[in-house]
Amino acid sequence: MNGFDDSPGFFGFIEDMPLFFKLFGGFVFAIVAGGFLYAMVRGLRIWMGNNASEVLTRAVTVVDKRTEVWGGSGDSSANTNYYVTFEMDEQSRIELPVRADRYGLMVVGDQGELTYQGTRFKEFNRRAKQSNI
Repeated sequence: MNGFDDSPGFFGFIEDMPLFFKLFGGFVFAIVAGGFLYAMVRGLRIWMGNNASEVLTRAVTVVDKRTEVWGGSGDSSANTNYYVTFEMDEQSRIELPVRADRYGLMVVGDQGELTYQGTRFKEFNRRAKQSNI
């Protein structure tokens, strides 16, 4: 007696499993692993694309704001993503994700200087409105 258990264990269970279940399990595993891999590669491409983009500063007007709420079922809490749409002087628009604290400081109609890099919001400096006193 060598002190080790010679039973096949988990791999013996896999060997005894019908072929259909082996194929189906492998397919599900491949889909899940592929989804994770796709998400990682996509995130890395966006990050690298933003880093390769030049930092731009443009005169803009805030034309829209929106939120996207996700999650929050059962015992989990909800998450919120914040987006602001800016219109540039040449009438082109760009929607950028912003942090919650920046989102609350912007109002539709605000004008100012937007600094961004690719799809990455950097800063918005509001231009002071002229008073008619």
